[in-house]
Amino acid sequence: MNPTIVRSYWTGFKALPAIVGLLAATPHSAIAQSNNPQCQPPNAGEYLLLVASTTPDVQTKLRKVLPNNASTTVCRYLNDVVTRVGGFNTAEAASSWAQYLTETVGLQAFVARPPIAGNVPQSPAITNPLSAILNPSNTSKYDPQPLGAGYAVLVSYFNKPELATQLQQALKKDVGLVSYGQRPYLLATYTTDQRAANYTLQSLSDRGFFVMVVDSHRVTLLKSSVQISPPAVGER
Repeated sequence: MNPTIVRSYWTGFKALPAIVGLLAATPHSAIAQSNNPQCQPPNAGEYLLLVASTTPDVQTKLRKVLPNNASTTVCRYLNDVVTRVGGFNTAEAASSWAQYLTETVGLQAFVARPPIAGNVPQSPAITNPLSAILNPSNTSKYDPQPLGAGYAVLVSYFNKPELATQLQQALKKDVGLVSYGQRPYLLATYTTDQRAANYTLQSLSDRGFFVMVVDSHRVTLLKSSVQISPPAVGER
């Protein structure tokens, strides 16, 4: 993607408030994973661009391609070091940057937006959440395979596999289970249509799900359809 086109999305960029912790401008010698703060959630209506930045060289490479007025913070997301880039008001803007950084610059980037408080109903916790989704009795065969080109809309289930049922109800279709960055996620949709992916991202995030759009090349399909095994007596 042409970087000039991508940069145009930063017109009207609104800087975020200062965040306590290490900034991307911190000298390399001071950057260490153990000292990086947890990534802060975005402001209301804001989309985040999270870029894997495990080494100072990667962080320098990223700063060279981002606009000078970009609001960036080196922080920890799910125990990984990433650069948090804020200020995106639309999914399209954030996704365009993610695509550019992934396909042109060669960095691993994805878009994320946190859930809206109170939108996702609470359900009883299930013991051994991953095994509940990968239960052999489920009808879908467990056959890991990489996805092809396109966009994958992933949903974090935070060790609450009952969210798969809620996601199925929201989409009115089956959802899959995938691995991305060596972590399991629910697969809301896989498509080559960026607009369709962004629409799903917007729709699900408005319903309170934690959603991200990623390059599907980096996603491994574990199950095309998941079912939640009911907890055994005494596990509720």
